[in-house]
Amino acid sequence: MTAARTVNLTWPRDFGAVADQDGTSLSLPVAERPSPVGLTGTVKDVAVFRDALATLLAIKNSDLRYKGRDRAAYLAFLMKKGKKATAAIWDAQRSFLEASFREAVSTRELDPLLTVHPDEVSLEVFSKDESAWARLAIKNEAFADRSAAHGTTFVELGDQALAAVESVPAYRALKLVAAPERSSTKAPRVQHYDVPHAWLRGFLQVQSAATLPSTVCHLAPIDLYNVLLQLRLKKAKNPPRGLRFELVPGEKPRVVIEPWEVVLEARGAPYTGTAPRIARLFGRARLALLQRLLPHATSVRVHLLGAGLPSFFVVEMPQATLTVGLSGWTESSWSSAVAFDALMPSGADEALVASLHKTLGTDGPQTLDALVKRHKRSIADVRAGLQRLCLRGEVMFDLADGVFRPRSIFGEAVADDVVAFGSEREREAHRLLNTKKAVAVTKLHDRGHDGVDVHGEVKDAVADRVYAPRFTTDVEGRVSEAWCSCPHFRRSALREGPCAHMIALRVAFGRQRADDEARRATPEGRKLVRAETRTLLRRDNDSGKQTVMRVSLDHKVVRVEWGLALTEARHTRTWFDTDGEARDAYFQRLDVLMSEGFLDADRSLG
Repeated sequence: MTAARTVNLTWPRDFGAVADQDGTSLSLPVAERPSPVGLTGTVKDVAVFRDALATLLAIKNSDLRYKGRDRAAYLAFLMKKGKKATAAIWDAQRSFLEASFREAVSTRELDPLLTVHPDEVSLEVFSKDESAWARLAIKNEAFADRSAAHGTTFVELGDQALAAVESVPAYRALKLVAAPERSSTKAPRVQHYDVPHAWLRGFLQVQSAATLPSTVCHLAPIDLYNVLLQLRLKKAKNPPRGLRFELVPGEKPRVVIEPWEVVLEARGAPYTGTAPRIARLFGRARLALLQRLLPHATSVRVHLLGAGLPSFFVVEMPQATLTVGLSGWTESSWSSAVAFDALMPSGADEALVASLHKTLGTDGPQTLDALVKRHKRSIADVRAGLQRLCLRGEVMFDLADGVFRPRSIFGEAVADDVVAFGSEREREAHRLLNTKKAVAVTKLHDRGHDGVDVHGEVKDAVADRVYAPRFTTDVEGRVSEAWCSCPHFRRSALREGPCAHMIALRVAFGRQRADDEARRATPEGRKLVRAETRTLLRRDNDSGKQTVMRVSLDHKVVRVEWGLALTEARHTRTWFDTDGEARDAYFQRLDVLMSEGFLDADRSLG
């Protein structure tokens, strides 16, 4: 598997923003395609268009990864003072920085995607730190004198584009030109791209995540403003550092800012789900990029998928929509490998995949229900086929309108092995996972606020060895410590990333946890429960205080603790004659509490 995909693009013209007596003309350089793709038109609401495009470019340029300091100047100062800093150290650091710079230049991400649909035009970008994806869709009604050629192409928006867009005055007419016509005074540029497969994999998988079922809540723009205000005023030094959504059917959402437990009562529509639940979102600092849009926003819709999976914010504006997808954490590490494992559809019917692709190509955007009805297949089969098309870069899911749209990135499908595995070690890990009884979780140790210790055993028949990987996840679901008995870990520890056995155990642990939770919801699965503890929460609407209920089952004993703080809680303990009677009483108590509006904190989505 090669590390990058080679792409050659021809740019007929450069980016430009020209102001004259008639207004401003904004020219976006569009790459040439076999069939011309582009759009020209006069923007009606310049302020909304300018701020939405500026927000999109800010997301594209964002990079929240930790950046180490360049200490070359300091080493030179020490050498001048006669301190113990040799020229060899300075030369080594300079060589390292030069090599890293050359690598960054030669291997880069692709430029944003421009797609002209019959009903709208959209721009898609991926942030530099690969933790955020955004799609700006502008309806046809936003343009006067619109002229378009439908299709998908690339548009070049460099670092200077943000400053140029921000300087566009809102009180003057604005003409948008995003067409591939060649300049009469300048020869077209041809650029060579080596696009890393890791970048392409993240770009496609974040979009594919939008096809998964999600928990949806509605916020008013002022709610998001209040969240950003609290984050500006406070700085968290200790975890957890997330946003906790408390969702009760029929009530408006509550957003709790951790770790200070600041509760914000949302002003959006009441939660319409069938069961109360808690959902967490991490990497909240990235939401600050949306603050420019809040004066124009009419509503904010939040889609929460699950632990480690991306979350989506849909910001509705007059005649425009910005959809932002945030990965599970600001820095997506191998600890979230289990999350993307859920994105790979199993058993997708290739004949159905081809038929779905043809239908969308000829009939245009379609809802999932319409495609199910047309192809006379189950929802699971159609969803798996559409998800496969999303991962191949042939189709995208428009979360704002709830439709699947044809959108081919390269004009051909991306190979499945490119998006399935981020490295050879991930490929090896899935080989082990696909071998029967090769990967097993042997021991789990709950360390409370410090996380969970996971121990496992991996039997590799090819190497004829048995390995014993283990890791610790913190309260935010990230791996904080890891160890393995394999030669790879003994040689380089985690400096070269996790070994295949650690990845296999991480994915196996996630699968087991999901299977146990699904099995627990069935009568047959409940009969297997002998001992467990669940924590439930309910917040008083008037006082804002939170009641905590902890219900435990230990064979023939059911223990219940409750109070505003468990350190000062009251408790009861009930003995039963048989395990079955205790189990029935335990689940009956949980069902009653859930019906009374208590939230199961152990089943949070994040």
